[in-house]
Formats: sequence, C-alpha cells, structure tokens
Amino acid sequence: MMDALMQAFGLVFDPFVLAVIGLSAIFGMFVGAMPGLTATMATALLVPVTFFMPPVPALGAIVTATTMAIFAGDIPGAMLRMPGTPASAAYADESYAMTQKGQLNLCMGVNLVFSVGGGLIGVAVLIAFAPMLAEVAINFSSYEYFWLACLGLTCAVFMSNADPVKGFLSLFFGLLLATVGIDPAAGFPRFTFDDVNLMGGVNFIATMIGMFAVSELMRGAVTVDATTKVVAQAVGNLFRGIGGVFRRYWLNFLRGSFIGTAIGALPGAGADIAAWISYAVSKRFSKQPEKFGTGEVEGIVDATSANNSALGSAWIPALVFGIPGDSITAIVIGVLYMKGMNPGPTVFQENPQLIYSVFLIFILANLIMLPLGWVAIKSARQILRVPRNLLLPVILLFCLVGSFAMTNSLYGVVLMLCMGILGWIMEEHGIPIAPLILGLVLGELLEQTFVQSMIKADGDYLDFFSRPIAGVLGVVTLTIWLVMLARGFRRGPVAAPA
Repeated sequence: MMDALMQAFGLVFDPFVLAVIGLSAIFGMFVGAMPGLTATMATALLVPVTFFMPPVPALGAIVTATTMAIFAGDIPGAMLRMPGTPASAAYADESYAMTQKGQLNLCMGVNLVFSVGGGLIGVAVLIAFAPMLAEVAINFSSYEYFWLACLGLTCAVFMSNADPVKGFLSLFFGLLLATVGIDPAAGFPRFTFDDVNLMGGVNFIATMIGMFAVSELMRGAVTVDATTKVVAQAVGNLFRGIGGVFRRYWLNFLRGSFIGTAIGALPGAGADIAAWISYAVSKRFSKQPEKFGTGEVEGIVDATSANNSALGSAWIPALVFGIPGDSITAIVIGVLYMKGMNPGPTVFQENPQLIYSVFLIFILANLIMLPLGWVAIKSARQILRVPRNLLLPVILLFCLVGSFAMTNSLYGVVLMLCMGILGWIMEEHGIPIAPLILGLVLGELLEQTFVQSMIKADGDYLDFFSRPIAGVLGVVTLTIWLVMLARGFRRGPVAAPA
C-alpha cells in the first residue's frame, strides 16, 4: 500500500500533471461559469485531448475540470439568475434573491467555502469505501454483475426524471444502440447495415459529445441573441461572515454533504439530483421554511454542499463495479477503456497507484478551488460578458475536431451531429438523456452477463438468485420494479381532455 501511495505522489506531483491540472481547473471554471455549458459538456470536450495523454494526467484533467465546473455554475446563478450547470439550478433563485438584498459577497463566499467542504467529505467517503467494496466485488460472478447492471439502469430511470415512462423510453433506446455491432455470443454482426464503421458498435465518445455538447450548442443558438444584464454590485470580501454561517448551520452542512455522497453513489443520480433533494430536505426541516425563496442562506448551505460531495461518491460504483454513478463517470469509464484499464475491482489490485492518484487529485482539486474560485468570482463580471455568438462556434469547432480524432474518419463527425440533434429533440420533449447514455454504457455488460449466467444456469432463472449477494440485489431490483408498477396502477389511467 505504501509503495503504491508513494508512486501515486510521484505521478500526481509531476510538473506535467500539475500543469494539466492547473489548465483544466481554469477551463472548468470558465465552462461552469458560462450559463448552459454544463460540467458534463466540459468533460466531453476534454476527452479528445486526454486521448493523447497518459492515464494520470488524463484522469486529472477530468476530475479537476468537473470539480471546478460544478462550483462555477453558482456564479451566474447568483449574478444573472441563470445557473451555469444543472447542479446549481436548485438554489439559483435563492442565490439571486440574496444578491438582490445586497448580500452577493456572503452568497458567493458560502458557495465557495461550503463547496470545498462538501467536496472533501465526498472524497473522504470515496477513499474509505471504494477499496472496501472492491474487496467484496472481487468475488462477484456474472449473476451479481447482471443484477448490478439492472439496478443501475433502474435507478437511472427513476432518479433522472419525474416521468418514468420517458425515462424508460430513453433507456430502451440506449440499450438498442448498445446492440449495434458484433453479437458477443454468436459473433455475428447486428444492425450494422453492412457499414464497416458500425462493426465496432456506436462510438461512445462521439455520442457523448453530440448528446451533451452539440445539443447544448443548438439550444444556445436558439437564444444567442438574448441579452443578459450582469449585476452591478461590486465583489468585496467573500469570507466575512462565513464563520457565523458555519456556527449556525454546521448541521445543515453535514446533512447536505452526506445526502450528496449517498445520492452520488447511486448509479445515474448525480450532483443535480443531490442538490434538489438536499434543498428540499433543508426546507422541510427548517425552523423558518417560509423564508426559503427570499434569499435564505440555509438552503444554499445544504444544496451547495450536496452537489459537490456527490462528485466524489459517484466514482465509487464507476471504479468498483464499472457502473457509472453519473454522466461524468460514464465518460470516465470510456476513458479508462481507452487507456486499456478496465474499471472494476481488479483495478485496485492491478493499478493501485492509479486509484491513489485519483484520490490525491480529488483532494488537490478541492483545495485549489478555494483560491481559484476567489479569482473566478472577482473576475466574473468580465467573464460573463463574453459574447455567446463568438463562444458557440469555437466550442462547435472543438466538438468537430474531437469527434473526428476519436474515429479518424467522418463517421465520428456524422454520428456526433446525429446524436446532437437527437439529444436536442429529446430534451425539448422532456425526455432525459442520462438513461440513454447509461443504457449505451451498460448494455454490453448487461447482455454479456445475462448470456453467461444463462449458460451456467442451463436456462434455470432461479439460479440468478442462488448466491447471497446476487439474491439480495435481485430482490431489491424486482421490488423497485413492482413498487413502481403498483404506483402506476393506483394512479389509474389519465383522463383525456374534453
């Protein structure tokens, strides 16, 4: 362990890796501070760059950029009432209301300090539980992985959207895309239409860039002429009054951080859902719930702690089981596969120095967030004045180059554009993208483990419950399905409009 830890220190504190972390931090801050440019989009744009890097700087770039982007989304939320990322949407109105009351400095200081604190708690949970779970997961068979994949896809559907039907629609389309390519059981091409490019399946990275980046660009292009007025209030001492807020709301900070870590560890949940749930819990248990929405710092403490703590814990299922905790870790899994390191419990034995490097980078990213976030807040009024009609074409150029680099052909570019249009249409109709992405990521694992399990069980479905952990996971998954079906039947058919 000590040898791996010392190797990790050497890998992380290499000048090149530190330079990558620094540049990624600036990039993440900028993307997060621009309304509509999400942390997932920042990650997707970084993937083509990381393709040419060794594993540690590649993962360092992604970890740092997403950590910064999640916090930076709070800045336009407070100044423009336009959350920079979905994770900041839960409390954007609250932050803007504080700004309108002349409390911009306190609002931004709370966002910064409690984001760092929540992020460090999430990392602590990642460090404590990921190796422990890996020791258990090393004994998993195809039965356990099949039920884990089912549970992950189920959580993605029910956590990502208020309408499970739309979630299922997105999920099934993702699973359909995952079947394109060579059948793992028979070795026969499926749904390739005699196109050589599709023999290897739907390219994951080009799909990610299209779904998250191009769809956002299309949405931004529709409103490119919209003008925004940056708040005129000057930014002063951000840390004045933070001590008093912590003494009064330290329990809220701990509650929000642990809610965030718990929700972040659920496959398909993510930081934005963690923030919404934590904000709702804060209002539910507040002594003055009527003040929420009028510029009350209590709800901000809960929610901003939650969305940052969720980042670290989302890596637990990704590293231990190879099942993404959110859309960002779905991209990370793709990067790990590109680097020849299959995520799962064996990575803790085969590449422990890589795991410890990720832990160190998380800690470092949260620590440098404090000074860099201070600089970003101070210069936010200038950053937010960047014309969107100049920004959007530059981002599109990055998308085109990245998609071409991933496939070395126009196939990647065409796939990216098609998926971008599809993603835009889906979100315009309230259909979430996350289940589709998770279906594409987990589809191969689901199919392979199902086929392997059926061969071992000789067609007996009861063998899927024959092992203790597999039985528990199977019962939990089926219980969730039955509960959701029961709720649907209780609601009854929706009455048609007269």
